Amino acid sequence: MTLDPVYVLYWTYLSANFESLLYAWSEVNLIMLVKKYGNIFSLNLGDITSVVITGLPLIKEALTQMEQNIMNRPLSVMQERISNKNGLIFSSGQIWKEQRRFALMTLRNFGLGKKSLEERMQEEASHLVEAIREEEGKPFNPHFSINNAVSNIICSVTFGERFDYHDSRFQEMLRLLDEVMYLETTMISQLYNIFPWIMKYIPGSHQKVFRNWEKLKLFVSCMIDDHRKDWNPDEPRDFIDAFLKEMTKYPEKTTSFNEENLICSTLDLFFAGTETTSTTLRWALLYMALYPEVQEKVQAEIDRVIGQKRAARLADRESMPYTNAVIHEVQRMGNIIPLNVPREVAMDTNLNGFHLPKGTMVLTNLTALHRDPKEWATPDVFNPEHFLENGQFKKRESFLPFSMGKRACLGEQLARSELFIFFTSLMQKFTFNPPINEKLSPKFRNGLTLSPVSHRICAVPRQ
Repeated sequence: MTLDPVYVLYWTYLSANFESLLYAWSEVNLIMLVKKYGNIFSLNLGDITSVVITGLPLIKEALTQMEQNIMNRPLSVMQERISNKNGLIFSSGQIWKEQRRFALMTLRNFGLGKKSLEERMQEEASHLVEAIREEEGKPFNPHFSINNAVSNIICSVTFGERFDYHDSRFQEMLRLLDEVMYLETTMISQLYNIFPWIMKYIPGSHQKVFRNWEKLKLFVSCMIDDHRKDWNPDEPRDFIDAFLKEMTKYPEKTTSFNEENLICSTLDLFFAGTETTSTTLRWALLYMALYPEVQEKVQAEIDRVIGQKRAARLADRESMPYTNAVIHEVQRMGNIIPLNVPREVAMDTNLNGFHLPKGTMVLTNLTALHRDPKEWATPDVFNPEHFLENGQFKKRESFLPFSMGKRACLGEQLARSELFIFFTSLMQKFTFNPPINEKLSPKFRNGLTLSPVSHRICAVPRQ
């Protein structure tokens, strides 16, 4: 059986912005299409044929049972020019298998799941607390303070060092990263994806995207050069050292362990290890200011389990079901990647009786999953009780912020740990309020992820 396509021709100019296209188009319209066409339908976006999958059974079938056939990553013209199909996020096939396997092994070797990395998180949380304390309870934008802290965790693994919050190089990297997150979704950047042979000669935000990525690549390249100066293959200090050692194993074989993949994989770790967790924490503080009664319950649990003096530990999570539930509810409501990271059908495939030709883009409707009224008591309201049962934390099968299957987020364990340590540390030391005469809103900014619109917040030190 073939799918009857729904034509959305007037959205052709946005056809390459896979991650936020349909959310920008409107969540309401997507719900209408699901009601009309069912849990699997084809959507023609210009010259791109995509299939939108809704509902946990179909998502599980596509991303686990049929995963070998739906493993590739579709690329826009812009993404292909930036990555050249290298790295961890935009690669497919053998390159992706080699790079992911190596990244997982290296993350474990340099602390993932170990006490050493937890201690780094605790130390970084204390730096973040001090940076926010300097605001003296006055209104401030928490965006880059949080970015600084979260990014330093992945930097300690990839570069072997953390950066001071006032380090100009570090601030420039974070600024460039934030800019590309937004600029890649602008109309002119999408026009580049459709008419690259023309747009490459025309000035605009798409040119800034390429300039920014070149600057980011140059930064990583300089870090690699610095590593080579005192590199000891027998004592790797971080991801870069370990990758350099791997490169020496294949001097004459064709593998993905080369300089270009080192730069791309390092940048992918930096990008993924910064943006998603940082954005989730920004949503968390915003929701706490919007729901002070929830914030009070979190703080009461922290006071009871941890107190005001000692640092939060990952082992505390089991004794803090309410705080854990709040973090999960932030992820559900924040919904920062509403249609998941897209997949591409690698070979002609049958899914639920429908024929998916090779090259079809597959979008999994996480928005519908996380707002399903059959699964959540109050789907459109921030409610930590969704993850509680008789006062204990309750896992929910219909909760997939990290996706599922072999291409699920490789940093899931790291992100969960960071969210707990940073969120708990901030709630322990501050109460977050809206500034006087300023109204906070849960509205989002469209980009490669959905982040809160720019806002100010007050962090009042707790007594």
